[in-house]
Amino acid sequence: MSKYEDGLERCEANHQPMTPIAFLERAARIYPDHTAVIHGGQRSSYAELWNNCRRLASALAAKGVGRGDTVSVMLSNTPPMIHAHYGVPMANGAVLHSLNTRLDAAAIAFQLDHAEARVLIVDREFSQVMSEALARATVKPLVIDFDDSEYPDDAPHPKGAPIGSLDYADFLASGDPDFSGTLPQDEWDAISLNYTSGTTGNPKGVVYHHRGAALMALNNVIHAEMQKHPVYLWTLPMFHCNGWCFPWTVPVQAGTHVCLRWVRAAAIYDAMADHGVTHLCGAPIVMSTLLNAPREQKRDFPQSVIFNTAAAPPPETVLQAMADAGFRVTHLYGLTETYGPTVVNEWNTAWDTLSAGEQAARKARQGVRYLSLADVGVLDPETMQPVPADGKTIGEVMFRGNMVMKGYLKNPAATAEAFTGGWFHSGDLGVMHPDGYVQLKDRSKDIIISGGENISSIEVEEELYRHPAVSLCAVVAIPSEKWGETPCAFIETRNGQQISEEEIIAHCRTGLANFKCPSRVVFEDLPKTSTGKVQKFVLRARAAELVRKGD
Repeated sequence: MSKYEDGLERCEANHQPMTPIAFLERAARIYPDHTAVIHGGQRSSYAELWNNCRRLASALAAKGVGRGDTVSVMLSNTPPMIHAHYGVPMANGAVLHSLNTRLDAAAIAFQLDHAEARVLIVDREFSQVMSEALARATVKPLVIDFDDSEYPDDAPHPKGAPIGSLDYADFLASGDPDFSGTLPQDEWDAISLNYTSGTTGNPKGVVYHHRGAALMALNNVIHAEMQKHPVYLWTLPMFHCNGWCFPWTVPVQAGTHVCLRWVRAAAIYDAMADHGVTHLCGAPIVMSTLLNAPREQKRDFPQSVIFNTAAAPPPETVLQAMADAGFRVTHLYGLTETYGPTVVNEWNTAWDTLSAGEQAARKARQGVRYLSLADVGVLDPETMQPVPADGKTIGEVMFRGNMVMKGYLKNPAATAEAFTGGWFHSGDLGVMHPDGYVQLKDRSKDIIISGGENISSIEVEEELYRHPAVSLCAVVAIPSEKWGETPCAFIETRNGQQISEEEIIAHCRTGLANFKCPSRVVFEDLPKTSTGKVQKFVLRARAAELVRKGD
């Protein structure tokens, strides 16, 4: 035994599990009166937020919720969603499962059953789809309704009827604000469950651990340049990779959460002007929403706002327009399996002297790893050796480190495959530049990223095949100025039957969430290999051509 090990064992005094719960507890002790949450006309201090999280944990524990149990939530970016990120794991080690609010009933039912949901908290905005999902699901969770008193009178649709046996406000009030909660026994304990589309219709459940969530929160502070008391606007859905872990990030610097139910230009500009928003995240659609807003919806604000965006790199014209509007855009890259973005296009000041074209080329790269990610590489998936860092040789982008998921829930085969060779295989294809910056070139999984959300092309194709007139189909991404990408369906009909684009789209809407339905339908013979396999790369080029020609 080394002298540096003899008598120097771990003990409670020198080793405690990392958890983001500690960040909120610290903020509440040091800044109890600082505003933690703004929701419409409501304001909650850090002391109140911490008490509400403990109340939720206490109420859940009183219902028998504990280690290994799943608490599912169908919530917008509202205070209960923030409560859930702390209160659920504090309930004797339960795990938070945030449902995508854009999903259809069948997809929701699958997740509830797969996650074995014990408790379900539902915003009444989603009562109808959740009622349908519960009717389909095998599990019978305790259902709690959230009736938002700040729900606007001019909402696009009224709140649905309650579908649960308890009201969230009453449930919260039943909890003990002095409940000590349960911290993780081990930082490897699960904290949350997120579902990713993958390459099949049924998604995989990605499990996060406390250590990764804590490290991601700290890394977000660094890479998003969050100083003391930042003001964070919730344009990014908290159901998406746990909001890139920003629910756990904001308390690190005792910041303020500004809730936002819907991404609307006027509301965003009002928040920036009225609350001094300093940071927000989102897909390119959010940038389009801001830049294309009518003049009467825009407001001036004195501060520079940092805008973190993922998906495709924003065009130079968009970056300049955002800069002119008062935003500083940071381009990120990651996956659900990596707690959201863990690669950042970190700008090298030496590039300031380059020509506009050379600067644009560097801004198109995905970037370099976050500080706490051990490594990101571009490897040959067969040999598991790095490809030459020449900016030309294509390999698979892979990750490893403390901000990679535990694995896929109840799917050891998929977990083992994803971690083959000691790396997480992203399925994305890219190149490594000589300076260590990664740049994506294609997606091997044929996933369509629309508005920041993954859409499985196979799932859409399966729905198309349910139409009696469809003989053969293939779905690929078509570029969209608003959404980044949307599905485009190429179809061969049976015996040359005549069918309209509108009829196909209407058919898809009966079985899929609207955002998964094709935005374009093209009827033509599909290109195939000699073995009959559809050549999707040809169709992607065809879809891009349609956009260029304006067809």
